[in-house]
Amino acid sequence: MELEFKPTELINFLQEELKISNSEIAIVLQKRQNSNDPIPMLLWQYGLVSIEQLQRIFDWFDERVEFKIP
Repeated sequence: MELEFKPTELINFLQEELKISNSEIAIVLQKRQNSNDPIPMLLWQYGLVSIEQLQRIFDWFDERVEFKIP
């Protein structure tokens, strides 16, 4: 499985489609303890997105995942 997007694309999606502010995104990025912490789950955990918005983020991810068989 390979993700077909750049991190800036996720940030753009969050800002443009879900209207997440720069400051809210900055809070989540600061709260990450390592680079593997999932931004969408942190947004939800801190109450910055609803469960419906979280599902939209996961749908956005699904559109960008390419499954490759080795």
